[in-house]
This record gives sequence, C-alpha cells and structure tokens, in this order.
Amino acid sequence: MPCAARSCPRVTRRAPGGEVIKSLIESFRYPRKGPGMMWEAAARAVVERGGTIHMGHRLQRLSYEPATRRWHIEARREDGSLERFSAAIVISSAPLRELCAALDPAPACADAARDLRYRDFLTVALMVANPEIFPDNWIYIHEPSVKVGRIQNFRSWSPEMMPDPQVSCLGLEYFCFEGDGLWSMSDPELIKMATAELASIGIATVEEITDGCVVRQPKAYPVYDEGYRQRVDAIRTELTERYPSLHLVGRNGMHKYNNQDHAMMTAMLSCRNILAGERLYDVWSVNEDAEYHEAGVAGAIDALSSVRELPRRVGSVA
Repeated sequence: MPCAARSCPRVTRRAPGGEVIKSLIESFRYPRKGPGMMWEAAARAVVERGGTIHMGHRLQRLSYEPATRRWHIEARREDGSLERFSAAIVISSAPLRELCAALDPAPACADAARDLRYRDFLTVALMVANPEIFPDNWIYIHEPSVKVGRIQNFRSWSPEMMPDPQVSCLGLEYFCFEGDGLWSMSDPELIKMATAELASIGIATVEEITDGCVVRQPKAYPVYDEGYRQRVDAIRTELTERYPSLHLVGRNGMHKYNNQDHAMMTAMLSCRNILAGERLYDVWSVNEDAEYHEAGVAGAIDALSSVRELPRRVGSVA
C-alpha cells in the first residue's frame, strides 16, 4: 500500500523546572489518503482469496451448537431483513456489551457485560480557506471556555488528503456520551458551534470556514471505571472456557484501551492461533505492560520493543 514518509513536527516546550519536553516520535509512515486505505487493501485481499464481506449488517443473535460445533449467526440488514450464516469459528471485535446481549442462551456474565460503559466521540470537520494553519498533526485544547478537546489537521497527516492546495480540513473532536447534549445536537448546530469555537481560540476566522460535516463514533473508548476489570475478567473467563472457537479481538472486542496497532495485533495473533489449532499466544497480554510517554526516540524504541516480547505461548485449549 502506498505510504508517504511524514516528518512529525517536533513540538519543543520547556517545563516549569527547565526540562525540555519534546515529541515522542520524529517520523513515521502514513497512508497517503488516510488509514482507511488499510481497510480497503484488507478488503481487496479477502475478496481476492474468495472471501465475502457483508457490509451494512448488524448482529442480532449468536448461538453455538455443540453437536455440530457450528456457530449460527443472525444479522439484520439495513432494509430490516434478516440474514443467517453458519461458521466453525467466530472472531468478534464487537463491543462486549453487544456481543453478550446477542448470545443465545444468555451467558452468566450477561449482567457484567451490561454494566460495561463507553465514552463516545464525534468529529466536526471544517473546511478552512487557509493552507497553512498550524504544522502539527493534532493539538489538544485546554481552554475551559470551549468544548472541543482536540483538533486534527488532516493536511499535516498527508497533503493528498486535501485535494485543494488552498484549503485545509480541521477535525474538531468532542468527547461525549451517546444521548447527551452534545451527541443530540443536530449537524448544523454542531457545525455552527465548532465554527464559533475555532474562531474564539484564534485558529481561524469565521469568514475562512467554507463548509463542514459531522462524523459520530459511538463506543469509541471503553471506560475504565471502578469494577470494570472484574467484569471483563468474568466475561473473558466464561466465553473463553465455554466457547474455544470464539475469539475476542480489538479495543471494543476486549474492552481494552489499546492503540490501533495493538488492536490489530490481537487479531493477527488470534489468526495464528486458529491456523495452529490451539491458543499459542495469549492475545490479552498485548500492550499489557508497555508504557508510552514523551520520552524521545530512545523511549519510544524501548516501549515498542516491549510489545514484541509480550505475546507468549500458553497452554493448549481443548
């Protein structure tokens, strides 16, 4: 997949004690038109190998038949109709709360799953008639008078994400809960609010903003509240022991606040386990003890190298 080598702007600041604080990583490779290119490439690979991808389907029911060792899956299409599938193995990245609600019969851990909580997220993308706003990929906003928490500058990620060289696209990110005041605002209301907030913090003028759109992402972050670990452990223990052919992966599939690369690693290691016919790797150990902080290049290498050592062989699962 074509990627562009990007240099991260080194944001250097001085702490109150005089310590120089700098960015964690100096350069990286980034898909030219954004990370969606990865999923497009993965989809092509699946289809080329004879697989089928069903878009626009929502899981309704998932049941296991011990006699045949087969899973029976019911999914609802966007038009409301049901489609049924059968499979020997299920890999789930669905939120644990939704997965357990779809299992039939309901597992003993259903109550624990219902108590899991999520932080939701929405982005207001604004088109700004200014190609040089700020050089950073993103900046965090700590101004108490506005609700925006972070601003992405998509041109800084890759110039090819912005076909018009005279226009920038800024993604104003708002952290919220599904159904709260922010989430319930209409798209025009959110665009109007984001425009005013961008102007109030001095990044762009109202006159420079020419258009906007809203993207909503429910369950973007698993909430680590009191008792979440016990609930996840109960779900993990029951589902793993009861259903050896069910593999939980990803941030929501494991209710684990992993970065994207670690989330993908859990899926890749699960595939290795499936091909081997046993659980060679404990996917729950991925990113278990890696620490990330603004420690410079050496610190980044140390942190990332710890991840490579984490997957380890465990006992076989019958």
